[in-house]
Amino acid sequence: MLVPYESLQQLPSETIENLIKEYLFTQVEDGGFADTDNEALKSATHQCKALLKQGVLVVEFSEDDESIAIKQAQHINY
Repeated sequence: MLVPYESLQQLPSETIENLIKEYLFTQVEDGGFADTDNEALKSATHQCKALLKQGVLVVEFSEDDESIAIKQAQHINY
């Protein structure tokens, strides 16, 4: 189930920040985000928020294992 962007706005800022950091660190493992200094992390977090707003990235809640993750919209089976 996709979590609407409007619902994300209602989450505590710390929650969305942690969700974004988790997503970004998975990108490090995949090689898509290689620079992990503090300034690069801030920039990437800001960019991730913009991509969530645009719908390029989405937040998916898996009812099967009760997990939540940011994913690229193009990789979601609607």
